[in-house]
Amino acid sequence: MDGGEGGMAMPLPAEPSHGGYTVEDWMNLPESVGQRVELIDGSFVVSPTPLSIHQICAKRLVRILDDAAPGDMEVVEAFGVRTADEVPVPDVLVGDAEVLLGAAAVLQPGEVYAVAEIVSMGNRRRDYQDKPRLYAEAGIGTFLRIELAGPNPPHVEVLALRDGKYVSVVNAAAGETVALTEPFPVRFDPAELVGRRRR
Repeated sequence: MDGGEGGMAMPLPAEPSHGGYTVEDWMNLPESVGQRVELIDGSFVVSPTPLSIHQICAKRLVRILDDAAPGDMEVVEAFGVRTADEVPVPDVLVGDAEVLLGAAAVLQPGEVYAVAEIVSMGNRRRDYQDKPRLYAEAGIGTFLRIELAGPNPPHVEVLALRDGKYVSVVNAAAGETVALTEPFPVRFDPAELVGRRRR
């Protein structure tokens, strides 16, 4: 088990004898408060509650996307996507409204229209290597990656799936404009994701 960013102990199944955990093992995990458990490369990746700025960014992104989403889509935080062998949990997900409103435990890739990851120091490798690979293999058309550090943060990169791989189509820092066309049209300034609320 990978403890991620200082992950805490939690009840997990005994180490599998077949060389790695399965999606079925993940589906049988007990619900845990304050932790996120992902299944990546046969290992459980456990992350503690993120920092406050990360949570504010996720909440505001949900609000921005939710305000623009059509009625057949819902926007949620920290919800699992079931692929053939893995279960990544994006920070924000745009999914099929009917499925999400039906008390689903996880979404199938075909029920996911866009995902977003907010990068932090402990998950850079996952957000730049593992997660894009998993989401691209699952056929998820739009992937947003948000950096809260660096020059003029936050910085939003929008990647679109082209021939099975993600291609960067938008790069915007605070004070600039992110313009999405998929899975629905929406425009926002990355600065809206952090800092004092605008009245």
